[in-house]
Amino acid sequence: MHIQLNGEAYALSDTLSVAGLLEHLQLAGRRVAVELNFEIVPRSLYESTTLKEGDAVEIVHAIGGG
Repeated sequence: MHIQLNGEAYALSDTLSVAGLLEHLQLAGRRVAVELNFEIVPRSLYESTTLKEGDAVEIVHAIGGG
């Protein structure tokens, strides 16, 4: 399956949920925001939101500072 990840073509060997993608990218448990096809995905829906061929995914890392 092929998706767009942060504007770049990205191939996945299997269908994943948003949570599965974050785990695959070693981002599980980190403070990130996920946009799927120009809509923010609430954290509560990461497990139940399945990626499809051609989806556009943007992942933004939260960076703390002071």
